[in-house]
Amino acid sequence: MSSSVQIPDPALHRWAHAHPHLPTLAQALASLLQTIVVALFVLTFLLQPFLIPSESMERTLLVGDFLLFNKQVYAPADRIGDWLLPYRPVQRGDIIVFHHAQPPMLIKRVVGLPGDRLRISGGHVIVNGVTLDEPYVALEPAPPNSARDNFPASIYTDPDVDPDWWRQVESLTQNGELLVPQGEYFVLGDNRNHSLDSRFWGFVPRQAIIARPLVIYFSLSRPSSTDVQQVAQISSQPGVDDRLGHEPDLAERLAGFARWRRIFHVVH
Repeated sequence: MSSSVQIPDPALHRWAHAHPHLPTLAQALASLLQTIVVALFVLTFLLQPFLIPSESMERTLLVGDFLLFNKQVYAPADRIGDWLLPYRPVQRGDIIVFHHAQPPMLIKRVVGLPGDRLRISGGHVIVNGVTLDEPYVALEPAPPNSARDNFPASIYTDPDVDPDWWRQVESLTQNGELLVPQGEYFVLGDNRNHSLDSRFWGFVPRQAIIARPLVIYFSLSRPSSTDVQQVAQISSQPGVDDRLGHEPDLAERLAGFARWRRIFHVVH
């Protein structure tokens, strides 16, 4: 009776000793799956990217800014993960992301809390008799607008003002001040003269608020259509058109592709 003895392959033995830490195919797939699960959890429950499409929050947020925002900061205090991103209530001065009819999501700054008495005089926000200190506000040139600069107004002629909101303002105005109802928030854009906000369409319900911006993780260089000086500077540059040509300085072109100094800038 004969038996065969398998002799180890010396080359395979040397390869195994030379690469002792390389994972097997099953281990690699398991690691990849774990990474995907963690990424989906973070994007679904904690952080989510967001692109700024308009000038309404200049100069705090610029067109072309890419944000990560915290989706759990305003969630119920007893939810899982409170140790990582602690819960807190909405505060005056917060920049919030919220559901809106058109477009489906907006980003603005909270200036009026439930129970506040609010009015705007000459572009200055007055809450409970005190004028707010708002160093973040940009007042770019714009034609006079009573619905925008003095709120609440007795007569509205601006077609951007929602008629239903106007009637609600009338019912909530006392002694020239708007009373913010419970569970509602009054929001404005930082680019105060170029923002359609609570002055035009009303309050933001608490249940519509979904997140707060955390950090700018990238920012593309995009011109502002509301910044008169920037528009004039761009239009005065010779050769700025749609014609194909040669870029004389590639390094300068690449440097101008993004706002590098804004990357990892914390939003507040």
